[in-house]
Amino acid sequence: MRLVPVSGEELVKILYKKGFIIKRRKGSHVQLEDAEGRRVTVPIHPGRVIGRGLLRKILRDAEISIEEYERLRQGNTVT
Repeated sequence: MRLVPVSGEELVKILYKKGFIIKRRKGSHVQLEDAEGRRVTVPIHPGRVIGRGLLRKILRDAEISIEEYERLRQGNTVT
């Protein structure tokens, strides 16, 4: 399955759906954490999308599969 790039704001919304909350924000970067202690940092640059390589790294750190990412991106809930 091909990874569809999204903006930083959209990725933060997807991570919210997965249970991540914002822990800190410094400049154009947001650090999120979930209940199990996993942390990810998402760059938020207006008008730019996150490249596939960085997106793959963030999803791997958040332990979200590409299939689950696609379901969350399209708005379907995942249990």
